[in-house]
Amino acid sequence: MQFGKDTALRLLIVDDSVEAAEAIVSGLRNSGIAVRPSRPENENELASLIASQTPDLVLAAREATLVPITKVMQAVDASGKDLPVLMLLDTVDDSRLMEMITLGARGILLRRSGEHVNVRVRQEWADLEARRSQRRLEAQIRETERRCDALIDSSREPIAYIHEGMHIRANPAYLEIFGFESFEDIEGMSLLDLIAPSKVEGFKQLLKQISKGEAPPRHETEARALDGSGFPAVMEFTPATYEGEHCLQVILRRQEVDPELAREVEELRQRDQVTGLFNRATFLRSLEDTVADAAQNASHHGLLLIEPDHFNRLLQDIGLDAADALVSAMGDRLRTALGADHVAARFGEHQFAVLVPNADHRTVTGLSEKLRAAFADHVLETADRSVSTTVSIGGVLIGEKIASITAVLGKASQCLQSASGVGGNRTELFDPGAADRAEEERVEAWVQRIREALDADRFVMEYQPLIAMHGEPLEMYEAYLRLQGEHGELVPPLAFLQIAEEHGLLWEIDRWVVGKAISVIGERSRAGRPTTVLVKITQASLQDNTLAQFIQEKLAKHGADGNLLVLQLPESKVFTHLRAAQEFQAQVAQYGVRVGLEQFGVGLNSFQLLTHFNAALLKIDRSFMEDLGSNPAHQARLKEIAEKAREQGKTTIAEFVQDAASMSALFGAGIDYAQGNFLAPPGPAMDYEF
Repeated sequence: MQFGKDTALRLLIVDDSVEAAEAIVSGLRNSGIAVRPSRPENENELASLIASQTPDLVLAAREATLVPITKVMQAVDASGKDLPVLMLLDTVDDSRLMEMITLGARGILLRRSGEHVNVRVRQEWADLEARRSQRRLEAQIRETERRCDALIDSSREPIAYIHEGMHIRANPAYLEIFGFESFEDIEGMSLLDLIAPSKVEGFKQLLKQISKGEAPPRHETEARALDGSGFPAVMEFTPATYEGEHCLQVILRRQEVDPELAREVEELRQRDQVTGLFNRATFLRSLEDTVADAAQNASHHGLLLIEPDHFNRLLQDIGLDAADALVSAMGDRLRTALGADHVAARFGEHQFAVLVPNADHRTVTGLSEKLRAAFADHVLETADRSVSTTVSIGGVLIGEKIASITAVLGKASQCLQSASGVGGNRTELFDPGAADRAEEERVEAWVQRIREALDADRFVMEYQPLIAMHGEPLEMYEAYLRLQGEHGELVPPLAFLQIAEEHGLLWEIDRWVVGKAISVIGERSRAGRPTTVLVKITQASLQDNTLAQFIQEKLAKHGADGNLLVLQLPESKVFTHLRAAQEFQAQVAQYGVRVGLEQFGVGLNSFQLLTHFNAALLKIDRSFMEDLGSNPAHQARLKEIAEKAREQGKTTIAEFVQDAASMSALFGAGIDYAQGNFLAPPGPAMDYEF
């Protein structure tokens, strides 16, 4: 399961201490989990929260008196929901463990160990999502089976299901082609009885292959109808289940055309017409079989996704009309480099896929490097020009730990994007058995790239306007950090900020961001367009004692007004670094610089924080913008935030505005500023007409 800001954990904390509950929430957020917390203060409020909000997890303190843990368990049981409860303890012993089991809690959290809380919450959340997914899949399977039954019965193609060589189901078209009136006439009959005597021996060998899982997908034979007449037929076999039993689905077609012509037609159906490689549909069928084999037989295989680097730039050089010729040349090069031992396909417009059966990490790594070098060292020849290009390769080692089509393709795609994102002409493989090694190599490459970007000034800014909802409009933009690649591509910060934090580079990035914002403010002021610029900084800057002096020097150098610079910190980071945040705010306030809070409103008591930290701006957490136009709870919460902020003289900002209905709701709630791609997307220039 993926944990991050886009997936919020709805957490219900039962604890007498607000500070202790907030500390747990902050610890989880610092570990990368977006938390939507709530805290009941009595039994009625607990029951209401469980009924209305459907939390994901309940953390209940053993010593809580406002809502005792026995009442918590009763409320959870009465709800009838799959709602895991973890018991919060300071220490644990045998009696506490037995009490936890007796009450029905799913586990214990050691309050003083932030790491233990983080790990157990992640585990329990992942288990809950797995159970939810299973229930959804079971419902989908039941609905799919019902639809399939109806489709099979109405299908004009003859279809039957065979178990241990016997018919267990057949549709009307299948009965008709053999001359049977009802399924009772064929039920329990051997498939061999419908094969012409001259073909029986060959068909017996086929059935043996089927029993071993080695059946070919297509078999030509001569079928025999009920009246004894024979006719040429083609049978297609697909593993299936029927009423919980593993069986074989058989689609039988009367073969009226020349067999050689039929084979040629089938071959054309499976191939991509530009490259001659397999097409996506054919490759996916092979991949499904490979993944199923890995799950059932603990076998190991490899999948590689291959893309040319900077494909759009190549098209600009050679012309759009030559795109197919370039793709065809790449297909030829791939076929030559692979030989005949692997399944290769054109998987997308300019993406190729290679299946490496029965291969270990060394084999797949060697092949991927061979393919990379095959393109890097070769000039592609089209009809009227020669093109030199490199490729990026993302791969996955398929095994029991990752035996699902979605996971395999997802990981391969992630690796491909990562390889391309750090400059291209490289391979990146995900091996569940060697994930740590692969992760170390990936992180090392990113750290080097971040350092090079800082040294060579390869970071850039994009700017998004903030639109005033009430009063006279002012020129105000938020600046977003981007990393510029070697060939001009822009990489968003989510791809590298976590790595930068782990390696102590955040403070240097913050300095670059602040310095760039001040220089832009100076330029705009000298041009007679004074503009307020908002930038994000991280908690690393709160530990940087020299940042305030750096800001002072930059303001003086560029002749910029400090009142036009707003530094934003996440609410959760200010809560956990309150003293440092207060000192930093006091230092930069000397130069007119303001400090605002972002991701505001998701804490247990966000406005209580404002009694200790005088934030100039409050940027509301983007989670409240989801379906805002049709979500009364979010609308009410935004109105509450706007009213309280107005009373305290704070400016409110809503980001991630997605539609006109959201704008109407924001206007009605009294929010001061709005921003989002619906209004204007971020761009390199400050050219919005306010």
